[in-house]
Amino acid sequence: MQNLDLLHISIADQQLYGFAGGQLVLRMSVSTALNGAGEANGSNCTPRGLHQVRARIGEGLPLGAVLRGRRWTGEVWNAELHERFPGRDWILSRILWLSGCEPGHNRLGKVDSFRRYIYLHGTPDTEPMGVARSHGCIRLRNVDVLELFDRVPVHCAVRIDEAPCPVWATAQFS
Repeated sequence: MQNLDLLHISIADQQLYGFAGGQLVLRMSVSTALNGAGEANGSNCTPRGLHQVRARIGEGLPLGAVLRGRRWTGEVWNAELHERFPGRDWILSRILWLSGCEPGHNRLGKVDSFRRYIYLHGTPDTEPMGVARSHGCIRLRNVDVLELFDRVPVHCAVRIDEAPCPVWATAQFS
């Protein structure tokens, strides 16, 4: 399995498209922010523009590992744990922490994606994909974030855009 060199997240499609050498090789359903697109600190919106993966967190942890403050709590998500902490924004399995690449748009000041803790991360399988429900991050199925984590190096480019991508949404992989 080859490493990816570009992730493109379409807010309209609620899809992540993965590219290697300019070729679309991966497509996954995601969940972006319930509040829509936006860059401002405290907005609970998904930031747009060009980003890069700044840090990869969780390598070797079990599927469903509960992460708080980017550290494993020692817990693995299950329905009982979920009931004990209703309303928690679960960050599970792995984190790909994003840093904006566009000063004044998604980097530095009041629009800094890194300081906003914008991640691609796993979420409980009870949460729907393809529906905007997050607090700003990009949520994925746990099995998907594990696959993605293994294929995405630090500094991988990540483009987040509001536009639909109908050609990519239906494209066959070679």
